[in-house]
Amino acid sequence: MWRWDAFLHASSADAVTLGEGNTPLLPAPALGLGDVWIKDESRNPTWSFKDRLGSGALTMAKKFGAKVIASSSSGNAGAAAAAYAAKAGIPCVVFTFVGSAGPLVLQMRAYGAMVVKVNDKADRWRLQSLGVKEFGWYPTSPFFGPVVGSNPYGMEGYKTIAYEVAEAFDWQPPDWCVLPVCYGDALYGMWKGFEDLKALGWIDRVPRFVAAEVSGSLTQGMASGDVAPPVVERNAPSIATSIGAAQATVQGLETLRRSRGLAVTIEDDDLRRWVVMLAAKEGIWPEASSAAPFAAIERLRADGTIKPHERCVALLTAAGLKDPGPIEQALPEPPLVSGGLPELLAGLKNAYGFVP
Repeated sequence: MWRWDAFLHASSADAVTLGEGNTPLLPAPALGLGDVWIKDESRNPTWSFKDRLGSGALTMAKKFGAKVIASSSSGNAGAAAAAYAAKAGIPCVVFTFVGSAGPLVLQMRAYGAMVVKVNDKADRWRLQSLGVKEFGWYPTSPFFGPVVGSNPYGMEGYKTIAYEVAEAFDWQPPDWCVLPVCYGDALYGMWKGFEDLKALGWIDRVPRFVAAEVSGSLTQGMASGDVAPPVVERNAPSIATSIGAAQATVQGLETLRRSRGLAVTIEDDDLRRWVVMLAAKEGIWPEASSAAPFAAIERLRADGTIKPHERCVALLTAAGLKDPGPIEQALPEPPLVSGGLPELLAGLKNAYGFVP
């Protein structure tokens, strides 16, 4: 990521880095979605796009002499904060909630974070705010509402996703960029990166952006014309815990408007289907949240919004091992086989419908 330091807020020599960035951009013809490419951010050091934010934020935390890093997170942001804090040699406190995916919490703990769980999600911000105000803890995540985005230095790191995509396509940007969106940090960061390149004359246009969300905050915001997206509560939590917030940000909504984009609200059944599809067809196992862009592209291709000839880049934000629940729910239990070939063949047929 830091080879783009001329566009960033610090030099590569001062960066707190684990080698994040320069993730693969892969064609995905087997998905049946037309000209679609996957920007696979699961290849980052902690297996999510949040490593770009973690590196950007911790670089400045170290420069500022921060004594403690604080993050409120359902998983990926906390894991990244913990890993980069460990690299910087700074203690890290992560506030999460009861019900967060077990592997994600273990990942935070593995990097040495002091993980604190709460029953009520709102208590994460309340406790983090106390740490920031009373002790000067350095925040890498939102810690009050309405959310105005994560750590601003961290969000600058997301610009480099746009630089890498444009470079990979020989400075001919895709027609659409489709992202799973919670608050809209990466949505805004990628758009800002393309705007940088256009201002320099490296590209001649900025892609249109699509926010694939589960709450409907940006969807309703685009329909209403209001400055800020509204709070939209769900009847039940989505399996896409990483993008489960009820309200997005002003800059996320502004990104959609300025790029002539749109938002699409995705349901859990489509998320499960696309998690399985990506793993089985393209060999990429995504976290449930990362399946949202593919469900959105499918819908927008079908209704003609995304034209057949137009190129899409889908941002796959995190790896499936971080939250294996959707795969466990979607796939059959492996058969237990004892005996010989007849029993093996019966097991394969009964469990998978497979006949050699």
